Amino acid sequence: MSNYYAHHVFFCLNEREDGEQCCADFRAKEMQEYAKRRCKQLGINGEGRIRINKAGCLDRCELGPVLVVYPEAVWYTYVDQSDIDEIIDSHLINGKPVERLMIDR
Repeated sequence: MSNYYAHHVFFCLNEREDGEQCCADFRAKEMQEYAKRRCKQLGINGEGRIRINKAGCLDRCELGPVLVVYPEAVWYTYVDQSDIDEIIDSHLINGKPVERLMIDR
C-alpha cells in the first residue's frame, strides 16, 4: 500500500486564549499559506506529491512554531520564509531532512 501523498505537512496554527505561547504568535498561518503557494508554484503539490495542511494544536507550542512532515514524522521549527524554503527544497524535494531546524533528533 502506498501513501496518497509522498509528503504530508501539517502546520500548527493553534491560538491560545490564556496568554500562553502558541504557534499563531509566530506567523504560523502566514508561513503555512506561503508553503502552500510555493509548492503550487513549483508544481509539486497534489496526489502522489506534497500536501500542505493546517492543523489545530499539535501540543508542542512551547517549541513553536512547529510543523511536522509525514510519513517520516519529522518535526521542525522555523523562523521565516527562508527556513520554509529550505525545508521544501531539502526535505520535500530532495529527501534530506534539515537537521538544524529539527526539533527531535
